[in-house]
Amino acid sequence: MAEIIRVSGPLVEADGMRGNRMYDVVYVGSQKLMGEIIKIAGDQASIQVYEDTSGIAPGEPVLGTGKPLSVELGPGLLKTIYDGIQRPLEVIKNDVGDYILRGSSADALDRKKKWDFTPTVKKNDFISDGMIFGEVQETEVIKHKILVPPKISGKVVEINAGKHTVEDVVCRLDSKKELKLYHTWPVKKPRPIASRLDCDTPLVTGQRVLDTFFPLAKGGTAAIPGPFGSGKTITQHQLAKWSDADVIVYVGCGERGNEMTEVIDEFPKLTDPKSGKLLMERTVLIANTSNMPVAAREASVYTGITIAEYFRDMGFDAALMADSTSRWAEALREISGRLEEIPGEEGYPAYLSERLSAFYERAGRVNCIGNNLVGSTSIIGAVSPPGGDFSEPVTQNTLRIVRVFWGLDARLADRRHFPSINWFKSYSLYFEPLKVWYDENIGEGFDEKRDEALSLLQREAELLEIVQLVGSDALPPAERIVLEASKMVREDFLQQNAYHEVDTYCSLEKQHKMLSAILSFYEKGMIALKDGVELDSILSNDVVEEIAKMKYTREKEFDSLINNILKKINKLSND
Repeated sequence: MAEIIRVSGPLVEADGMRGNRMYDVVYVGSQKLMGEIIKIAGDQASIQVYEDTSGIAPGEPVLGTGKPLSVELGPGLLKTIYDGIQRPLEVIKNDVGDYILRGSSADALDRKKKWDFTPTVKKNDFISDGMIFGEVQETEVIKHKILVPPKISGKVVEINAGKHTVEDVVCRLDSKKELKLYHTWPVKKPRPIASRLDCDTPLVTGQRVLDTFFPLAKGGTAAIPGPFGSGKTITQHQLAKWSDADVIVYVGCGERGNEMTEVIDEFPKLTDPKSGKLLMERTVLIANTSNMPVAAREASVYTGITIAEYFRDMGFDAALMADSTSRWAEALREISGRLEEIPGEEGYPAYLSERLSAFYERAGRVNCIGNNLVGSTSIIGAVSPPGGDFSEPVTQNTLRIVRVFWGLDARLADRRHFPSINWFKSYSLYFEPLKVWYDENIGEGFDEKRDEALSLLQREAELLEIVQLVGSDALPPAERIVLEASKMVREDFLQQNAYHEVDTYCSLEKQHKMLSAILSFYEKGMIALKDGVELDSILSNDVVEEIAKMKYTREKEFDSLINNILKKINKLSND
């Protein structure tokens, strides 16, 4: 029998492990703590344990399962809060109290709840892996498609409609296979796809600085690096709340418990602008906070991406929010150190880049296997560089992989400008793929307006250096209009209040009209100046106040306000 020979924090070494494989799940010690084999040398294996190993001693048994770490995929995932290894926290709380006891376990999917199963195939139909053979109305928003598990095919000889638990057999094939409402999948193995597609549709987030200036496509990858206090978590919360993905998987990976508490408290009360229903109807939460075992941080991001891929395979657009990948990388560094591996830069393992790449490459917009559906998985990872140093290894390796960089700036946060995304450091590589969509759905010239607004901000930065020396009154009138217009872009457009009931979400149509109004003010103001209108008359016009009110105006009243603003702007050159 295999037994423990050494314990070093979350790392346990065991002897007698011949016959086990890399990444197999094992149960460690008399309390049967869950762990995963991460190194094999002859008859010995190194195991990272997902629970606290205090009190575990050499000589205690190690029991192999012969299976890799896997998650259960089926009805019941939505509206549930899991830990990093897919234990439902609400169920465990009801069983053992507020604190998870070591060795606690519970089924990831409720074995007693009955779901109303509606078949989409009939007897004698041939089905194969990835095909949809039935549906369950999981929530008011999401109709859960029941998929044929991998590597299974055959002719349907029996299929049973009606109310079933996830353990009931609902379909039998001539190949003697029995299908249930759920199946399992190893978390570190990407789910198969038929083919990859171009990412040519934006993931609309309702955040003006993101949607207009640095858009992310559905199926794309983005990183949000920033120092402590710059707003990473709130930005992730906003993305999870308001992005137009069909399904949201939010992973709190190594962050503080109070931040996950805020998510858990807020999300059940929020209304989804897309459906009008509660936001939790399309959300899965995975909580692996900083006071939970460090080894489980790695498992949590893989658990999250596997669940997101599962919903992608149903033809949904899924979005994964990982907060933060730096804590995951720190867990890799700790385990690597205990394995006595040769360290890379700043002590991180040499394979850090490979692990990050393998994770982010699971994003994409795809043709789903087994059917003609198109689905996508978008990944948005927060990065927490120590001291806000973007040159550190996790940030740099992430930037080599992702196509959108939303760089948070501590100086903007100190000025209470949120989201504190630096418009000079940030970028998106999806401008060109999304141009056609913006032209067709929002209006032609949208990208030109964005470029003009960025140009205004660049000119403002240059002028402010002069203002600091001689004051704004010494500037020519045209340059003072530049300062006023760029201030509008910064304060009335880019700045957005996540806690304001109206400003927390802004539709793309509203964003377009807001930016158009600001740029119209700039253009008409310059024309008026050339026509001899006094600068004070232009800047003191109440249109400046009207523009400041735009973002706090509800959608149903917004068109009236915009029309009024445009009328006043058009009169500037006639005064």
